Amino acid sequence: MKLETFFEKFDQFADAPDALGRMRELVLELSATGGLIPEASERPVEEETTLMGPIVELVMGQAPAGDEYNTEGRGTVFVKVGEFGPLYPRKEVWTTNPLKFAKIGDVLVCVVGATVGKLNLAIDCAIGRSVAAIRPSSVLDTKFLYYSLIPYTLRLRRNSRGSAQGVIGKAELNAISLWVPSPAVQRQIVAKVDELMALCDRLAMQQQEREARHAALARASLARFADAPTPANLPFLFHPSYAIPPADLRKSILTLAVQGKLVPQDPNDEPAEDLLVRLGLKSTAAVTNGADVEDDSLPPAWARVRFEDIALVAGGVTLGRKLAERKTVTLPYLRVANVKRGKIDLTVIKEVSIAEDEIERYALRENDLLMTEGGDWDKVGRAAIWRSEIPVCLHQNHVFRARMRSVELTPFWFERYFNSPVGRGYFESASKQTTNLASINMRQVRSCPIPIPPLAEQRRIVAKVEQLMVLVDELERQLSASRATAEKLMEAVVAELTT
Repeated sequence: MKLETFFEKFDQFADAPDALGRMRELVLELSATGGLIPEASERPVEEETTLMGPIVELVMGQAPAGDEYNTEGRGTVFVKVGEFGPLYPRKEVWTTNPLKFAKIGDVLVCVVGATVGKLNLAIDCAIGRSVAAIRPSSVLDTKFLYYSLIPYTLRLRRNSRGSAQGVIGKAELNAISLWVPSPAVQRQIVAKVDELMALCDRLAMQQQEREARHAALARASLARFADAPTPANLPFLFHPSYAIPPADLRKSILTLAVQGKLVPQDPNDEPAEDLLVRLGLKSTAAVTNGADVEDDSLPPAWARVRFEDIALVAGGVTLGRKLAERKTVTLPYLRVANVKRGKIDLTVIKEVSIAEDEIERYALRENDLLMTEGGDWDKVGRAAIWRSEIPVCLHQNHVFRARMRSVELTPFWFERYFNSPVGRGYFESASKQTTNLASINMRQVRSCPIPIPPLAEQRRIVAKVEQLMVLVDELERQLSASRATAEKLMEAVVAELTT
């Protein structure tokens, strides 16, 4: 396959991770190994390969004293790694005491730090200790050298991941092996690389425009379905021409569900207020941040109560307690890590010692609703239903347990509510927050204002949510399979072009 054909078939690879970035890398790999133009590929690359040391001059940077910098333009432009730009350094810092110099025609390389191996084409400037200037001899075209070094530095940066400070020394730079064809061939290769990089830029713009159009269509589709969430409008969510991100779909479905917009109301359903009276449950006025929540936004037969009105909320066992002289038993327990949104993860289950007379207090029952106290932002108020996967299992104090006050009330509606953007919004606003962390307490869980549909409608909503989530799961599998296919196809073509 010719490289041009590869570009022509870009749409087949566009779903592969970082497709354009990998295309650019492929162009540079071929330019550095003689595979980019026919004139170069006719001769073995090994015949014209040499170490970089003998054909360049290396200038290692040196930093002036700190009080000799300025940003007013006095003295000489000074370049550290922070001043590296996309192609040329930015002119942001100057020094009145330059010690080491780079000049136009050099290639600058970062030799220490997180951006080790980053390259720029030089301007006339002074360079700091984190920068080296590679000055080519007459046998090397500057831009050809720049393009030839990019594949080496990309590999260097990948290999240095995980280390606090990557470093390239003078010896490593001198030992780089370069393919050095004739000056005429170098100029041809530079022209070809420039041409293909410009093509990559055009493809990137087209891809951004296509993604922007798809995003606009996705937003419009979600809005259309939200305005009229009927079965007839479901194709707007699952459209073959554009994929709405599955995460956005799930959020929209749950939002519509808890607003009463996902299924039609039935006037024959027993109203929620009548249900609560019949079950002997009180219905207090829900309060949020000291203000009454208006019920006008709810469908007519719905009610709004505090969560504690319809559920018994309790904390779990505290770890590390002293249980001396008490008869104990060791049992499994659930941690925050076990409670995901909508499911219990039993991959890793730990055990705790507990007094025998406390088992009943902390043991979970089937259909208990579990909620997480917090931690990272995504953990606050996560809810999942316990289905008795383990015969006797406890929960720790960072996991709240909610048990319905009536057997007629099932936890499925409430789980969906707490995991919806509406429920998450309550806990995020009520939580105690620090940098990257948040937590809620039992009082906030008990006081959560929660809408209750008629019991029959709850069941219809939960069933519809399950139906739609199956479709979302299938869409997600299709998108994943499409990306995997594009990835394999791209790998095969790259292998063909580089072998």
